[in-house]
Amino acid sequence: MPALKVGDKAPDFSLPDQSGKILSLKDFKGKKLVLYFYPRDNTSGCTKEACGFQENLTRLRRKGVEVAGVSADSVQSHEKFADKYDLRFPLLSDEKKEAIKAYNVWKKKKMAGKEYMGIERTTYIIDEKGKIAHIFPKVKVNGHVDEVTQVLDQLK
Repeated sequence: MPALKVGDKAPDFSLPDQSGKILSLKDFKGKKLVLYFYPRDNTSGCTKEACGFQENLTRLRRKGVEVAGVSADSVQSHEKFADKYDLRFPLLSDEKKEAIKAYNVWKKKKMAGKEYMGIERTTYIIDEKGKIAHIFPKVKVNGHVDEVTQVLDQLK
C-alpha cells in the first residue's frame, strides 16, 4: 500500500462498533473525525489513550469533532473495554484488518528482540469532506490528546 498523505481522500471503511452497529466514513461526513488506530483493548497504553479521548470528548464534540478508535479486537472485546472505562465513542472492530491495512498501520514491529506484525499506533484527522487533514504516526500516548486538540484548533 502506498503511504497516505495529507490531502488524500481517506480510505472508506465499513466496520462494526462495540454494539455491533456498522459505521463507515460517510457516517462522519460534515464533521471532523479523529480516527485513531491502537494495538489492543485493555492494555496500559491503549487504555490511557482511550480514556484521554473520552475525557476530552465533550470539548471535541463542541468543536464539531467526532472520535473513533480502531483495532483488530472483536466487537465483544470492544464492548467490554468500552463498558469498563465508560467510553462513549465508537470502537471499531477490524478483525480482517481491511481498514488497518488501507490506512497503512499494519507494520513490522519489534519487542524483546522478536519481530512480529502489529498495529502501529497512528491517528488520522479527517476533515468534513473526507480528506486527510493531519497524520500522527508512531503515536506516543503521553500528551497525544493535547497534541490532537492543538492541531484541530489550527485546522479551523
